Amino acid sequence: MTSPDPYSRPLALITGASAGIGAAFARAYAARGYDVALVARRADRLEALAAELAAAHGIEAFAIPADLAQYEAHVGVLSVVADRGRTVDALVNNAGFSIAQSFTGVPWARQRDFLMTLVVNACGLAHGAIPGMVARGRGAIINVGSMAAFAPGVAGHSLYPGAKSLMVSFSQSLAAELKTSGIKVTVTCPGFTLTEFALANGTKAVMDEAPRRFFQTAEQVVAQTLAANDRGQVVVIPGAHNRIAAAVLRHMPRALLIPILNRASAKYHLPT
Repeated sequence: MTSPDPYSRPLALITGASAGIGAAFARAYAARGYDVALVARRADRLEALAAELAAAHGIEAFAIPADLAQYEAHVGVLSVVADRGRTVDALVNNAGFSIAQSFTGVPWARQRDFLMTLVVNACGLAHGAIPGMVARGRGAIINVGSMAAFAPGVAGHSLYPGAKSLMVSFSQSLAAELKTSGIKVTVTCPGFTLTEFALANGTKAVMDEAPRRFFQTAEQVVAQTLAANDRGQVVVIPGAHNRIAAAVLRHMPRALLIPILNRASAKYHLPT
């Protein structure tokens, strides 16, 4: 009796997979029987997660160490997948960070790295993966946005709302373009989530003061996002409290909203 072809399983490629929401997506897709390609800078974490998922679910999991802040980094990532004889069936663009200081308070190179990671290479991965999905008549693209996508910009985190609102509009455009292709496109816009994100940008002490009832776990965000993608929902806001907040952000007059946000966000704006 011949053994089943391991490559008959679909492959999910997940960026920012070494921790937080990305790692939760990897675990969720592996539990669904997908092979997983794990992309991030920290090779040791990726290798450990790959071993964990392969042992737990009997799937193939492999690490692709890559810095998505680098020019054309998506090309190298997709080349690794192709060299293994694989194609991407589900793409999760999750890699990202934020810069809590003012726009000119850090070197331009850091701001450029932000745009490369959250926008340019994320779009590049989608551009490279979509033709194969179209040819096969199936696929999933999940872009990780943020509640910040619905808010006007405030001092600090200068590019973050713009980058996340771009991912919302980009996902809506892709969904419209791919409507009859069998590809489901979803952008998820979580609020406060229990991850290492705030530790990385230097705002953990401030975030720790926020009431825990306003936080979700990465697993909750991922479960609601995958359920939305399964049913073809393009924009999902995990958590009822976040959906209420998003409605306020969308509909409150800007003349009232902006001063409120400026006051509330001041503690997240770090000095240079």
